[in-house]
Amino acid sequence: MTVLVIIVFAITLIYFSVTERFRIYVNLIATQGVLLFALSFLELERITLATLLFVATETLVFKVIVVPTLLYRIIRKTGEEKVHEKSMPGFYSLLLVSLGLILSIVVSFSLKTNPENLIFFVVSFFAIYTGLFLIISHKKVFSHLVGFLIVENAVLLLSMAIGSQIPMLINIGILLDIFVSVLILGIFVMRVKQHTSELTMLKDD
Repeated sequence: MTVLVIIVFAITLIYFSVTERFRIYVNLIATQGVLLFALSFLELERITLATLLFVATETLVFKVIVVPTLLYRIIRKTGEEKVHEKSMPGFYSLLLVSLGLILSIVVSFSLKTNPENLIFFVVSFFAIYTGLFLIISHKKVFSHLVGFLIVENAVLLLSMAIGSQIPMLINIGILLDIFVSVLILGIFVMRVKQHTSELTMLKDD
């Protein structure tokens, strides 16, 4: 079951490389939140009620509801629906992301890690690559924001690879992910508000 969830997570990363609509980006981020909750649930060997509530709140509530809501708000404020028209075509993006998957597999095997954790490392490195690829290859700030969120999900996935027997490590990874996400989202929301205010002033003039 765990392998299936991780494979679906990897498929969402490939989908990021070919889609051009920001609303699909948001839906994929929410889907990754659900998948991360499922992985957290499956990887915790001793699930106490407190730990389960913590993981559910921080992954489902934050990643599936709060973050997507803020992202949709940014889309409405900016009116931006698609990636920049001069961005890399989807076919070439798919090729480069596929190359990233191959590199992730090579790097993960070179680490000689536990076979049970190998797929975690592969998809985590692949997620980091995909997030950085979105940041580098896209021109619009919203794509950069989504890229940062993907990298954060990768960090949480890495914490699961080595923290299945240490639930507190997963909790710390989730808290760190939330802190960085709130910081990044706060900065971008403030920039959007400032940009909207400037456009309103120009319109009034």
